[in-house]
Amino acid sequence: MKSPVNLPAKSLVIRGAHGILTGRAGVGERASGDIRVADGIIAEIGEVEARPGDTVLDARGCVVYPGLISTHHHLFQSVLKGVRAGIDLPLEGWLRTVPYSHWHKLDEEALAVAATIGYAELLLSGTTTVADHHYLFADSYRFDPAEVLFDRAERMGVRLVLARGGATKARSFDIPGTHPMPTETLDAMIRNVGDLAARFHDTRPDSMRRVAFAPTTPPWAVEPGELDVIAGAARDMGVKLHSHLSETRNYVDYCLEVHGMRPIPWVAEHGWLGPDVWFAHLVHMDESEMRMLAETGTGMAHCPQSNCRLGSGVAPADLLDRMGGRVSLAVDGAASNESCDMISEMHTAWQVHRAAKGAAAVRAEDVLRWATAGGADVLGLPAVGTVEVGKAADLAVFDLSLPRYAGLHDPLIGPVIGGGGALARHVLVAGRPVVENGAIPGLDLPALAARAARVVARITA
Repeated sequence: MKSPVNLPAKSLVIRGAHGILTGRAGVGERASGDIRVADGIIAEIGEVEARPGDTVLDARGCVVYPGLISTHHHLFQSVLKGVRAGIDLPLEGWLRTVPYSHWHKLDEEALAVAATIGYAELLLSGTTTVADHHYLFADSYRFDPAEVLFDRAERMGVRLVLARGGATKARSFDIPGTHPMPTETLDAMIRNVGDLAARFHDTRPDSMRRVAFAPTTPPWAVEPGELDVIAGAARDMGVKLHSHLSETRNYVDYCLEVHGMRPIPWVAEHGWLGPDVWFAHLVHMDESEMRMLAETGTGMAHCPQSNCRLGSGVAPADLLDRMGGRVSLAVDGAASNESCDMISEMHTAWQVHRAAKGAAAVRAEDVLRWATAGGADVLGLPAVGTVEVGKAADLAVFDLSLPRYAGLHDPLIGPVIGGGGALARHVLVAGRPVVENGAIPGLDLPALAARAARVVARITA
């Protein structure tokens, strides 16, 4: 595949890889040869001739993937990993003992450290775009959480979609030590999201910064009628809608008891389905609900590791995909998924569906597509997500020199089926190196770990 455009005098060439998984479906899901990157764009794939001044990235012994895309995260939770009180509890108990018992102790330093940890873990697993669902915006704060999250993303070169959460009503738990999440009036929430969108939302196809409107959880965070208003406000702003939905059976039972219908028909009545909407989890759906999602183009952020960790179940991502639905992959928060890297997430997705439904349930290539093209589609970033001429050069070069990959007959699927701590030799965002020779330039990992330890000591004191 050659680009018809004239190339600049100097460009970057990724040379010598075993091959490329493109993120595309069908006959185009695999490619071979080298990749030329010019002005941040993939300019050539295949037989790439050497040119004077080229920068060459040695990809011998490696495979090339599109930059991975995580469509649902909670970066603040990177300093709440493995909280003992919640480690063996399902979602509701975990909410009480982890985020609801600690959020009020998370100051600006804690959020900055948590975000840096999260971005680092994602980058080192080949992730170039993350959607962070942040719902902690308290009047007591003397800092702007959005500023912190966007600032750290810019420093580390990550594309960030900030799903701005929040609630107009508090969800309380009848045990001591919990702190209901901060609330705001509906007018204030709409105004605050609008201000955030005006400052950060970039609509270009290769945007580095986006904003979405994301009340934390529809049945408990806002009144039913407010969902309609929020949907209209988001569409007036030109931003997408996001939230958690159908994560546990209790969620479904609550909607049936209180609203007389399952969650997806219920949110549909309030304008919350369509190609500008994506939901995290969607573990418990019946066939009619899946068809509603597929027919309306509503997206799924599949979070298999968090759903396993909390005992919530296995979402029917494979079935939704086969119906023509829009499926993406996500790591969720580190407090309910202590290994928040997309290689582990892909490996788990590949295994759990096969364990529950048989070996033909999903292929490694399908999971990679969910984690790349699927994520770009759900987030509305058409310039990324696949390795194709003309797309932004968001690329991950995975080294297969570790013993776990020795003996592979099909190296291209090695990172997905091998799992474990993948070795990202190089990661590019718009052609810029954000991981070089397995390290993040300028990031002192021992110093970050020490800062994290101090934050944990402070919030648990």
